[in-house]
Amino acid sequence: MQQRIAILVLTGLCFASSAWGSGYRIPEQSVNSTALSAAYVANAISADASYFNPANMGWLNKEQWSADLSLIYINLARIDYTDSRASAYNGEAKAENFLPPQLHLVSPDRNNFRLGLSIVEPAGLAKRWEQPYPRTFAEDFTLQVVELNPSLSYTMADKYAVAAGVRMLRGTGKVVSMGSIPITGGYSTISRVLEGDTMDYGYNLAITAKASDKLVFAVTYRANVNLGLESDTVTLTSSVPANTWAGEAEVKVPVPAVLTMAAAYTFDRTTVELTWDRTFWSKYDNLDFNYGTPLPNLVMVGAFDLPKDKGWTNTDAYRIGVTHRLNDCLTLMAGFGYDENPVPERTLNFELPDSDALLFSVGGRYRVNDRLELGAAYLYDHKESRPVTANDNGINGAFDNAAAHLLSFGASITF
Repeated sequence: MQQRIAILVLTGLCFASSAWGSGYRIPEQSVNSTALSAAYVANAISADASYFNPANMGWLNKEQWSADLSLIYINLARIDYTDSRASAYNGEAKAENFLPPQLHLVSPDRNNFRLGLSIVEPAGLAKRWEQPYPRTFAEDFTLQVVELNPSLSYTMADKYAVAAGVRMLRGTGKVVSMGSIPITGGYSTISRVLEGDTMDYGYNLAITAKASDKLVFAVTYRANVNLGLESDTVTLTSSVPANTWAGEAEVKVPVPAVLTMAAAYTFDRTTVELTWDRTFWSKYDNLDFNYGTPLPNLVMVGAFDLPKDKGWTNTDAYRIGVTHRLNDCLTLMAGFGYDENPVPERTLNFELPDSDALLFSVGGRYRVNDRLELGAAYLYDHKESRPVTANDNGINGAFDNAAAHLLSFGASITF
């Protein structure tokens, strides 16, 4: 079957149908994590623990299967770009809407071992610009990453637990762009229409320690996975000189490692969790495409073949989540977070005009009976304005009004 590769990238990377964290990471993968602004690691107490902290699976119902199914509606607001040089360079990215599902499953206890399985979308990006200047970089720019994550946990003395899992990531992407770039004596119109997919692997680890009935500590680590996107057919064009090139290409883009440390303390009916996570974006230092045959002219080489410096930096996120059991049926949740962005000003571009974010979230769960619990959550992700002076990509202006709204619905079931 013919494939095309998403140059995902002349510039940047990914989106999927999921939330909005630093860079293209998507932390929220269930009702609980959405309601708590992803401050849901030490106190992961449902089947979604199989993803957020599989070490905690040992403390779920020992005799039955546990499942968590959810659906998240994601609205990415329109982004406005105002150029400092001329209004002709202004633009606005279209609003995007997505509806990704999530599934988490945990087995009954077998000699203190548990099996877990999660299907989620841990990373992604989507940007569409229609105005002439922005669309040169990202007219239609998308990537979807789906992860299948089986895991195994072992519980010791009901106080300590460890877990490990395998990350199986499938990435699919598309890039459509067309615009003019300056050359000696005028301009050349260039274009690319590229699609591709890949399957790559990694691992994750987790450990939980119960210091007491009220205090829990946890550490999790999700290893970096390099998406090796490749294609049998890539088509590039330039008007001056007039050429069309078709051939094979490949590129690697990281889904970065994440280290999370968390502590949760329960006061009677209320549990407060604090989490810190570090995302190792420094793996994304450049984008370097390898083509099966040489490109036919220097315009194409300059636009498509030279390594693109990214220079992203590692980032920290700080989150707090509060869970209050109002009564035997109703549980309320709220969260807040601050998420740094990894994109330096000098390499920022239209495919991901990222900035630091503040997260605000609320949610609740209602226990229908001993086997069924329903939940809903809302999260607002406010992105700061991002001014940019002349950088490596020639951008001189400001990106404003970036935001995300997440609305999650789900059910937790035992059987």
